Amino acid sequence: MAHQATGNILVVDDEPEVRALLRAGLEPEGYEVLEAKDGAEARAVFEARHIDLVTLDLKLGGEDGLNLARELRTRRNTPIVMITGKGDPIDRVVGLELGADDYVTKPFHMREVLARIRAVLRRYAMAPGATGETAAPQPDKVRYSFEDWSLDLGRREVRNPRGEVCELTTAEFDLLTKLVQRPGRVLSRDELMDLLKGHDWTPLDRSIDALIARLRKKIEPQSERPRLIKTVRGVGYAFAAAVKRL
Repeated sequence: MAHQATGNILVVDDEPEVRALLRAGLEPEGYEVLEAKDGAEARAVFEARHIDLVTLDLKLGGEDGLNLARELRTRRNTPIVMITGKGDPIDRVVGLELGADDYVTKPFHMREVLARIRAVLRRYAMAPGATGETAAPQPDKVRYSFEDWSLDLGRREVRNPRGEVCELTTAEFDLLTKLVQRPGRVLSRDELMDLLKGHDWTPLDRSIDALIARLRKKIEPQSERPRLIKTVRGVGYAFAAAVKRL
């Protein structure tokens, strides 16, 4: 049975067969599907329509999909799920660091794609103002500092060493808070998912890695050589900076 309309999805892929497959899987779930075969068509759709989520191939004929992902993430906060035949780990890492919310390799199972799309859309819907809901209340006057950064839970605000506000999404702010509150402790992906109870995850969700990659890009001097959020190979992540509660 078809579901109630749940949003507009732009499918960007240079293969008509893939676009048709995604349309056939998404439309019965209530999504309105728009298509683009390259970056030029995708930009035109964005100018004309509101888009709730983009599925993006990394190979778009003459244009690299990573460039389009970088442009979209710079100009707007539209969720991006990469669906691509490029399975090289470096492509995945680069895609996530550019701001993709999840990454699915071809050939894919439509059920997995749907699960990932739903999870990403639910997380974005929880952002303040997105649905008229506000974020869960935080304790007033609780602040932390690390490496000359400040994190204010009451204001839900992060400032860099120059005193400038660092724009974080709801999920990024919540993740940083959980890490800062547990300095030096190694947290597995499962533990982080459990701590971030205000967000929805799927059993195969790799979005913790995407969140870590985006957060590093915003708070690390060199995101490719992180000093604050360390990867503990085979285990998870740890916040390595000294933290003070103010």
